[in-house]
Amino acid sequence: MDIDIPDVKAEVEAAFAAYETALVTNDVPTLEALFWDDPRTIRYGIGENLYGMDAIRAFRRARSPVGVERRIDETVITTFGRDFATASTLFWREAHPGKVGRQMQSWARLPEGWRVVAAHVSLIDEVSA
Repeated sequence: MDIDIPDVKAEVEAAFAAYETALVTNDVPTLEALFWDDPRTIRYGIGENLYGMDAIRAFRRARSPVGVERRIDETVITTFGRDFATASTLFWREAHPGKVGRQMQSWARLPEGWRVVAAHVSLIDEVSA
């Protein structure tokens, strides 16, 4: 299996960047479009476990647009072959001082393009190294 094929990695990096922009601007239609519209899609959030795109859609539409800005760092995107990738990043929000967020996504190339098929978001105490 080829890992990090340059053109595939660039595609996933662009999809991840589009997701990040949509997240911090609360662009709900784009956020919804970047997730696989399927009952098997899963998003484990900081305070919720969402099974299926209907649950993810309901969460996104009900979420407050206040305080969604964040800073990310240590983003690692790895592609496996031409159709699967993972994206992991750390994030910080002013609303959560002393905490660091962790986000992991599994991306798959589907007929409609790159889509998040599973995601996990968590928040932990930030510790100095």
